[in-house]
Amino acid sequence: MEFTFNSYSLTLIYCGTITLFISYYVYNRDRGAVRWFGLMMLANAIWSLGYGFELASSTLAQIKTFINIEYIGIVTLPLTWFFFCLKMTGKDHWFKKPVNLLMTLFIPAATLILVWSNTHHHIHYKDLYISYNSDFPMAVIVPGIGYRIFTIYFYLLLGTGSYLLISKFRKADPVYKKQNYSILVGALIPWMANISYLLGYRPLGNLDVTPFAFIVTIFLVSIGIYRFRLFDILPVAREKVLELMQDGFIILDQYQRIIDYNDAFRKYFIINEKIIGKHASELFGTQLNFMHYLQSKTSGKLDLKIDTSGGVLDLEADITHMIEDNLNSDLTIVKFQDQTAIKKESLKIKDQAVELQKLNQLKDRIFSIIAHDLRAPLVNLSEVLKMISNDIITPEEFKMLAPILSKDIIYTTDLLENILHWSRSQLKGYGINKEYFNLRNLIINEIDYHQPPASIKEIKIVHNVFPNVIVFADMLMIQIVVRNIINNAIKFSNEGGIIDISASYQRTGFVHLLIEDKGIGMPAEVFQNVFGGANISTRGTMHEKGTGLGLMICKEFMQRNDGDITVESEPEKGTIFTIKIPVDPVKE
Repeated sequence: MEFTFNSYSLTLIYCGTITLFISYYVYNRDRGAVRWFGLMMLANAIWSLGYGFELASSTLAQIKTFINIEYIGIVTLPLTWFFFCLKMTGKDHWFKKPVNLLMTLFIPAATLILVWSNTHHHIHYKDLYISYNSDFPMAVIVPGIGYRIFTIYFYLLLGTGSYLLISKFRKADPVYKKQNYSILVGALIPWMANISYLLGYRPLGNLDVTPFAFIVTIFLVSIGIYRFRLFDILPVAREKVLELMQDGFIILDQYQRIIDYNDAFRKYFIINEKIIGKHASELFGTQLNFMHYLQSKTSGKLDLKIDTSGGVLDLEADITHMIEDNLNSDLTIVKFQDQTAIKKESLKIKDQAVELQKLNQLKDRIFSIIAHDLRAPLVNLSEVLKMISNDIITPEEFKMLAPILSKDIIYTTDLLENILHWSRSQLKGYGINKEYFNLRNLIINEIDYHQPPASIKEIKIVHNVFPNVIVFADMLMIQIVVRNIINNAIKFSNEGGIIDISASYQRTGFVHLLIEDKGIGMPAEVFQNVFGGANISTRGTMHEKGTGLGLMICKEFMQRNDGDITVESEPEKGTIFTIKIPVDPVKE
């Protein structure tokens, strides 16, 4: 092969050689966008070296050989530029899909094959000959259909990559301004050079200045990489870090205008419009304390309540003011951390602590009752039985003590029953067997059960519950509730009194069961806490004892059956208990 080197060919060969060595260094320096940039430099080196030797060639066969070589770089250069731009802008997942990758690689591969076999079909070049009108022989190309298709593909990749860069860097922080300018200016130069060549504006004759333009592009991008440390503070890396954060961030300028934010901030505040440039008061106008912190340049933390479509969020705003005298400006960074779950959990723990304290107090009280009220009647009964067995008392004296002992046994039985029912209800695995049942039948059975103690005080129990009053609840629990209320009514009724029981359907889907007595009633300070278990049990009209546990159990059982129990009472006028029982299953 014979070569006649000229200034253009020597420049291309020199630049191509340097680019070749630099591409090796860049490719091995790092991964990601840096590697794609290294491959782009390699493609440009192949194109530049091939075109340099083409310009130094004097025969058509020799020119065709180097055109075949330089086309390896020509078809891969726009491809590597496109992949470089995808990686730079964080959209590299696109070419990881096999279909997209094959579509992108098809035209370069087909073009390379058409160029190498062009003498057989002339699809890429209609004609290729040497022109001697310049200072040295130069190839003249008559484009074919393949050449035009590749040109469209070439510009499509260049344009898409440049658009991605412009879109990404337009939103980037000012700290990346110099890097962005070097890349964007470099991206425009090959466009201008190649368009002028294709439109026929060729001040250097048939010389294609596109590879020279790409050398300038690579030079400018290299400045961005090494002078401005482009890949050490890559914008997409910064943005990925911010977007992965669960906490919301906004950055405000010295006039409290929003200049940057992340996706978490939009999620917390449900923003569907563009907010860059908006004043903070447009978003936080109702948060007076927050705005005071911003306006007074006060750093610190404060709590915010934000209404969203998903409910109220409790956010902690951490405000940091950063004053940079060397830039003659100041910035405010605000971090928003969602505290909703933490605060709910904290309130739940507090409620559990209060509930645990109540349960501990109740436990202590139950042990006190067991130690005193339950033990005393049993000790009395034991002593009386010993006295009889030792003939200390006569049968006649025992008959005199029998009514007192009977009351103690009834009290002890009721006490044990209430303690057992309450204990069972507190067991973790204790279930509720809700079913439909006839309320009237249950009332009649309870009236029959209470006839003996009621007859002692000559109390009349009447009911006005219609047949077939059907309710839905745990029948055993309702029975315990009714039994306790009737027992209380007998206890606090005077001799010869009346206890009235009635039931009525309500439009709300409940039956209201009323148990009313005309007894001694309760003062307001007593019945307001009657279901809390904290009240001290009072004695009945015939000095009947109580435990104070029964009504507490009634309240808990009704709540567990989706019902309720309330009381109205007035001293010396009597008491009315209203038991609210569901007719059908209550929907959650």
